Amino acid sequence: MKRTLLILIAMLTLGMTGTKAAENDVLVSTDNTTMLLFAKKGEPLKFVYYGARINEQQASDIWLAGDASNRNAYPTFNDWCPNESAIRVRHANGQIMLNLLVQDVERKAVTGGELVTVKTKDKVQPLFVDICYRSYNNADVIETWTEVTNREKKDVVLEQYASAYLPLRSANVWLSHQHGQWGNECQMYEEPLTAGMKVISNRDGGRNTHTDHPEVMFSLDGQPRETMGRTIGAALCWSGNYSMRMAFDPYDQSLFHFLAGVDETAAAYHLGANQTLRTPELALTYTDEGKGGVSRNMHRWARQYKLHNGMAVRDVLLNSWEGVYLDITEEKMHKLMDGVKQLGGELFVMDDGWFASDKYNRDKDNAALGDWNVDRRKLPNGLQHLNDYAKQHGLKFGIWIEPEMSNWKASELYDKHPDWFLQNTGVEPVQQRGGTQARLDLCNPKVQDFVVGVVDRLMTDCPELAYIKWDDNAITANYGSTYLGSDRQSQIYTGYHLALRKVLERIRAKYPDLVIQDCASGGGRVNYGLLPYFDEFWTSDNTDALQRVYIQWGTSQFFPANAMAAHVSAAPNHQTQRTIPLKFRFDVAEAGRLGIEMRPSDFTTKQLAFAQQAVEDYKRLRPVIQLGDLYRLLSPYEQGGVAASHMYVSADKGKAVFYAYKLKHFVGHTVPPIRLQGLDPNRSYRIKELNKVGNSITADGKLISGKVLMEAGLALALDNEYASRMVELTAE
Repeated sequence: MKRTLLILIAMLTLGMTGTKAAENDVLVSTDNTTMLLFAKKGEPLKFVYYGARINEQQASDIWLAGDASNRNAYPTFNDWCPNESAIRVRHANGQIMLNLLVQDVERKAVTGGELVTVKTKDKVQPLFVDICYRSYNNADVIETWTEVTNREKKDVVLEQYASAYLPLRSANVWLSHQHGQWGNECQMYEEPLTAGMKVISNRDGGRNTHTDHPEVMFSLDGQPRETMGRTIGAALCWSGNYSMRMAFDPYDQSLFHFLAGVDETAAAYHLGANQTLRTPELALTYTDEGKGGVSRNMHRWARQYKLHNGMAVRDVLLNSWEGVYLDITEEKMHKLMDGVKQLGGELFVMDDGWFASDKYNRDKDNAALGDWNVDRRKLPNGLQHLNDYAKQHGLKFGIWIEPEMSNWKASELYDKHPDWFLQNTGVEPVQQRGGTQARLDLCNPKVQDFVVGVVDRLMTDCPELAYIKWDDNAITANYGSTYLGSDRQSQIYTGYHLALRKVLERIRAKYPDLVIQDCASGGGRVNYGLLPYFDEFWTSDNTDALQRVYIQWGTSQFFPANAMAAHVSAAPNHQTQRTIPLKFRFDVAEAGRLGIEMRPSDFTTKQLAFAQQAVEDYKRLRPVIQLGDLYRLLSPYEQGGVAASHMYVSADKGKAVFYAYKLKHFVGHTVPPIRLQGLDPNRSYRIKELNKVGNSITADGKLISGKVLMEAGLALALDNEYASRMVELTAE
């Protein structure tokens, strides 16, 4: 009797009975996770739970247990909003109140999962917000976003339009995130979240991952661990300015608030009558396998659903940039192609410096950008000749472009269309790369057509073109559009990236098999807002192998190996002037999509033989490296001076590859055995060291049980400065 009374009191406190809760419970589930919502018509949508998968009965039990957060799933700015809001609207009558009430819930099957749409409407005005949830079953990812529709007679202004809100109950939340700068992208930071607010944001306008990344992890059980602990990963799928806000509730320190979406600074969006704005998706995943579990879920989701052609292995390529920079000539391109063919590569990419116009030459980076005509002084026989030369040598041919940019007063494009540039009338423009570079105004449909036309011309002139490196080397400065009206100027930051998506959708519809690399002064656009249109990204302009260990460790938190371009470059390195052995450079680059960023003719005979064997082994193993499950074994941020950064295991656990690097060297430095992960404890594995230089590891050639390798570990004898190991494991 007493227990029944307590249950009734609990249900009345929540304002509903157990039966009503079951009727209005909305479960969005994947194979191993569930998000529970409460959608009662005429009331705000409530967020209840997100974590390990539960069934309908267990959902009801959450209410009985009193563990439901009972928070609005998409908080609005209204007459009671002491906490952060996700959306703030200025109606045509000037009011900024918004009370969203549930009208209906729709469910439909989609590829890989289900789409759940909770339809809501403002209590007074005809403003509608669909709150959407899409599940990806086998990746344990749930995407959420909103679609805002204005049915008022006049414009409404969206002053804030976050993608999603997530309340979580935990008193000891730690945040893992990445921060960096050009040449030093994606450095890892971990910290406890305390009272107050933590904001991660970017306001570059054109590139959003040189500094902070729009991906974070929350460790709900205290300090983050790689292999265990309840952990949530969140990735905002957006290429423009963003904001992620994290704060504990001021009235309940066990309740944690997380909001993510487009940054509201100078980004008010005018929504006309009968128009709809869709916010960027926020991808969420939950695991009890720590940070490594989040990464594996995100990688599976990326390869299967988010990355263009994500289940394909990528070619071994040579890029001309660090070999010749802007000094492009036909003879030098031939020589580089001869070199990559000799190495066993499959693709040659000609970088910046190949184009010009009648008035402007691209001998420096201050002119001709936007004039995409072949410079016949450098390439008298044109692009098709280079493609034919590559084809005769068994290679594919690729090329660099930067179609969103041009040069002020140093391009024929500017001479003909000065209104196509972002600019403020009467204000001297901010000059960027080379002193003259500026961004085109993609809000203008004519500019969108021009950018699509750049690719069309290339594919017309060189129909067998296999690869494009798409670059973006400047922030969005000169904030003004001659195309948008005076009342729409605040839409540039958002409108630009919505337009960019349209451009890329058009290109992908016409050229689905063209491989396109996402580049922005290195890793400035490594985000899931653009990767549906790109096959890979350029991880960093810094090719120094030692620094790349850290950059690639951070990048791997959310992005798979087949998307992460990693190149072997010259010694001394062009960015740091550091001299590192060729083996170390190859071992680091082979942890991603392998490429070469130097002149193969600079190799000695011995180095050439080593490189040829390394490329051959990589090509044999790349299905495991590029598509396997990732296990990070030993962080470079630990104090031991050693990193076992990446271990890749095939889905059937029959094959694995892992890498280890010595980052510091001093007398008496002892490296303990490295415990492996992801193997089958009931099978034995043949150990084979690759890229060998000097002494082999003791276990080379031996057959060792998976359980021993995971429990006792593998001794690697990293005895010398910049020592490294690449090890293949095959189940027998």
